[in-house]
Amino acid sequence: MSRSNRLPAQLPRLLVERAVAAALEEDLGLAGDLTSQATLAPEAKATASLSAREPGVIAGLDLAAAAFRLVGDGVEFSPKVGDGDRIAAGGLVATVTGPARLVMSAERVALNFLNHLSGIATLTRDYADAVAGTGAQICDTRKTTPGLRAFQKYAVRCGGGANHRYSLDDAILIKDNHIAVAGGVTAAYQAAEAFAGHLVAIEIEVTDLAELEEALAAGARVVLLDNMSNELLRQAVAINAGRAKLEASGGVKLDRVRSIGETGVDYISTSQITMAARPLDLGLDVVVER
Repeated sequence: MSRSNRLPAQLPRLLVERAVAAALEEDLGLAGDLTSQATLAPEAKATASLSAREPGVIAGLDLAAAAFRLVGDGVEFSPKVGDGDRIAAGGLVATVTGPARLVMSAERVALNFLNHLSGIATLTRDYADAVAGTGAQICDTRKTTPGLRAFQKYAVRCGGGANHRYSLDDAILIKDNHIAVAGGVTAAYQAAEAFAGHLVAIEIEVTDLAELEEALAAGARVVLLDNMSNELLRQAVAINAGRAKLEASGGVKLDRVRSIGETGVDYISTSQITMAARPLDLGLDVVVER
């Protein structure tokens, strides 16, 4: 078991509890867990082991803990690893003890968050490991599940990746459609510079080397190289000559990502780590004391 060198910032408790409460409300409905009420005595206690059924990277422990905490009094969630830790198949993630009805009622919500976010962290770690030593940093995008962006981006950090902008209001990213409507690369970049405050970052997307040269001439300090071949990326790095930070994006798959990193770009952004990650197989095995 090992932990990523990029330890994630802790998720705000209010954000976690609001999301988990909504998920519990959705799952419990108006009458609560009918199955547990019908089959388990009110006084029954349970001890459960939450373990990994395959190797991966853990993310989302705070959300799992909140599910057991918010479902009712008396449930204790004890993590045995931390977010960002690698775990082997069969490894113990946490133990859960308390009233059996409550443990069973919170199980699915806790696992839904934990499996999903650990899957993102695991795939991100695969990408980060693939580019290790190239100097490139793996980044996410705004392609996230509505309502889960903060948690999915947190999972990316757990896996050793970095976050691109969170939303439309925390940075300026001038895309091809903005350029088309604004009247060209130079016009779009100059308009953004005139608008932005001194703390607002500006990045501009280019699709060929001519647009890159125009963006650099306009003073761009961060340039997104969209859907370029590795050969074009290498040429872009040479043309740039260190003047701006370069980000490669578009069609980035795991089998190609190292070769992209070896072109000399600074960042590689991909939606794959948030949109294509398979949930990590984690399970809760319960022993009920009657």
